[in-house]
Amino acid sequence: MLKGQLGNRYEIIEQIGSGGMAFVYKAKDIFLNRLVTIKALRPEYTADENFLKLFRREAQAVASLSHPNIVAIYDVGQEGDIPYLVIEYIDGEDLKSKIEREGKLDPKTAVEIALQVLDALEHAHRHGIIHRDIKTHNILISKNMEVKLTDFGIARETTSATITQTAAITGSMHYISPEQARGEPADARSDIYSMGVVLYEMLTGTLPFQGENPIAVAVKHIQEEPEPPSSREKTVPPSLERLIMKAMDKIPYKRFTSAEEMSLALKDIYINELGGTKSFGFEPGQSYTDSYTEMYPEGIYDEDLGEEEEEITIPPKAHHPGKESRALTVTAVLVALALLAAAGFALSSFFGSAGKEVQVPNVVGMNLDEAKKTLEDLGLTVEVKRENHPTIPENTVIEQDIKPGVTVKLPQTIILTVSSGPDLVTVPNLYNKSVDEARDILEKFGLNLADVKEGYSDEVPEGFIYRQIPSPGERVSKGTEVMVYVSLGPEGIRVPDLIGLTIEEAKAKLEQSGLSLNANIQWEESDRYERGVVIDQNPKPGTSVKENASVSVTLSRGKEDDDDEDEDSWASTTAEVSVPSDGREHRVLVAVTDQRGTNNVYESTHPPGTRLRIPVRFRGNQAVVKVYIDGSLVDEKTVSAR
Repeated sequence: MLKGQLGNRYEIIEQIGSGGMAFVYKAKDIFLNRLVTIKALRPEYTADENFLKLFRREAQAVASLSHPNIVAIYDVGQEGDIPYLVIEYIDGEDLKSKIEREGKLDPKTAVEIALQVLDALEHAHRHGIIHRDIKTHNILISKNMEVKLTDFGIARETTSATITQTAAITGSMHYISPEQARGEPADARSDIYSMGVVLYEMLTGTLPFQGENPIAVAVKHIQEEPEPPSSREKTVPPSLERLIMKAMDKIPYKRFTSAEEMSLALKDIYINELGGTKSFGFEPGQSYTDSYTEMYPEGIYDEDLGEEEEEITIPPKAHHPGKESRALTVTAVLVALALLAAAGFALSSFFGSAGKEVQVPNVVGMNLDEAKKTLEDLGLTVEVKRENHPTIPENTVIEQDIKPGVTVKLPQTIILTVSSGPDLVTVPNLYNKSVDEARDILEKFGLNLADVKEGYSDEVPEGFIYRQIPSPGERVSKGTEVMVYVSLGPEGIRVPDLIGLTIEEAKAKLEQSGLSLNANIQWEESDRYERGVVIDQNPKPGTSVKENASVSVTLSRGKEDDDDEDEDSWASTTAEVSVPSDGREHRVLVAVTDQRGTNNVYESTHPPGTRLRIPVRFRGNQAVVKVYIDGSLVDEKTVSAR
């Protein structure tokens, strides 16, 4: 354990953690007067050149990266035989502790954390560096929710060391990708798998796989499908569940092709479904359809890394004889047997059947699992190759290389061609594109433009796309139709209903809505409305217009013969109406029965609580005035001419 001062500059304050290969300390840089983290190699590894090489690799890996979501390295040094790294100090906690403290995270918070980690991974992958040990313990969160990814470099190489020589492997088995668990080389898609596990844990508070020991967990990663997150936590949105299951696909090429692609899919969910407000660099016009392979160094997805990665093997130390050597051997055998069991080998059956003749059955059209069982039960070995097919369902056998009925001697391998389903393409981003541009883009991807709908948008200008279904980044079959919504611009102001109002009432109602009355007023005869009442308007009620827009009205002259009669033959009264105060608008209608018959003299919609005094004219000595609200009679009175 380190104490005191390192290099006459770094004053050790306290030990804050330890890992399989290093102790971690909080320290103070007395030159720059700032807190730092010191990561020092454990003393038992200081004489081992392989571990020293790993430690130097971490320094080189992190030093080559500069990103706000990656813990920065400030300095390297050595205290006696112990090398150490000086890295950025984060005042906060790791994600594992946060989940244990809170139980689970709400979807919006979980996505905000994941997006920052994916930004860090995208940066690392662009520089040819695979993390290989993504887990909640290696994600630090500051008090202001800034996320930092740590422990680059060491995890990159510890996968080649024996399990007994690093405790870090044990902690990582819950997050390990199937290919890493099988001992195969890891690539960027392995980090994506582990990110799927991290999201799963954040949203449910549980890990997808548990077991009695690390080997049992690793075997589950190889063999078993994870339970859907929603089966453990009902609040997980379906879109996030689909994203997690895609990231955790057993087959690397079925996962997201890059950290950026996964990030784009998450951003779409965050903004359009979870109501997220942080931009995380998202721009509505940003393309989801760039060729991701061009953005990453050659070899980042290679199955055989060749000379790109120098293999480091950490042998058992020669000065540990006896029980420890036997323990290493037993552990190695257990690991080998576990992996063989995971791969489905039956050794005794294999060796006992050599030379036996069997007839090859017909497995074309079978599900892959059924076909494999049929062939393996006969002692045959199965090799699978996949290809897309427009009509044959996924995981259905299309062809077998040895025809049915042929007799073969064991051991014999049968190559099955299995359908991967239709050829899938990534839905391009059509935001801020015109309909013609969208049609051209979709055509290049083998997709079709479906219905074009319209709607209001405060962000996207009129005439450009502001929404699409399916969303950008989704994987769909060629020929799929994509529906788009074209912006009508901001929603604006709805024109109120002026029909049945006097000119003064109409003007007041327009001013309340931020609109104005056109001074050019038209007049027309009307059998329905009294003189001076609005009988028509332009724009029509409910139309969306810009603020201060002008509305034209047409007023009633009354019946055609009204002007021919003596004005003295008219009498007048007032209908008083109280609109109910129940929180909603009501339709008010006033009808008059006089010597002309029955006529509706007023009709309009009013807000709750409004009190109205409506002038009513009638002919003859007497009239009946009726008031209706929403079609129901609420008042009736008989009036006489004065």
